[in-house]
Amino acid sequence: MRLHCRCDGGHGVCRPSICSGPAGAIRKYERQYPFAWLGILAQAAPNCEELVYSLHERGFALYSMRSPSITRLYLQCAPGEKIESWPDGRIWDELIARFETADGWRPNRGPTLQKGITGMHSLVVEPMRCGRLFLAGDAAHIVPPTGAKGLNLAVADVRVLARALAKYYREGREDLLDCYSEQCLRRVWSVQRFSWWMTSMLHLTPNGSEFDYRRQLAELDYVTSSRAAMVCLAENYTGLPFDDAALSSSRGAPAEQASQD
Repeated sequence: MRLHCRCDGGHGVCRPSICSGPAGAIRKYERQYPFAWLGILAQAAPNCEELVYSLHERGFALYSMRSPSITRLYLQCAPGEKIESWPDGRIWDELIARFETADGWRPNRGPTLQKGITGMHSLVVEPMRCGRLFLAGDAAHIVPPTGAKGLNLAVADVRVLARALAKYYREGREDLLDCYSEQCLRRVWSVQRFSWWMTSMLHLTPNGSEFDYRRQLAELDYVTSSRAAMVCLAENYTGLPFDDAALSSSRGAPAEQASQD
């Protein structure tokens, strides 16, 4: 049997080709978010060693580093906005307003090297296999970037699939291929939950009420003051453990040591 593994991204041909097949064979679950990210790459030295997430009454903002001289920054905006409506001056004014803290911290300003607007959505395809075709990464699932889990999730897929392929070609075993989708989807939906939670906690919903905003502030206060909440966030953010031992035992195969992604 010849197998086909496809990681052709969110805009590739594989997912649409199998999703257009017989009704019920492949299920697609999708959610569109009512906001987007305006991202810039700036020639500005980082002045903070940590990622900075900000919930502001004017919307979400994210500060991250790319090199000793370049920073990557994001702003929540409407999904239908045009980048032409955001000159550099307006972007920096908004970034400073959303990031500035009581102690006077703010990101360094610098020339904008790149900018663009990206819509946000979630997507899962079930199962992640159609006959001899196996999907991995963005071809099978997409998460909003708030939880920074897209690449981690793709690598986790490939890790599971690589082990299954090795067993198939070396030993003729098909059991790990048969449970590839089941094993991956458990992690996929856990990551979807975490990414949705991070997104809903940190973004303003259009036409949202003052009640919603105050609830978000209370949730952030809990996350930053409760050790239990911090541990939960850290576990999901750094990577869920693999359940190789449990899965292998349930299939009657030798157990393998679980590890972190």
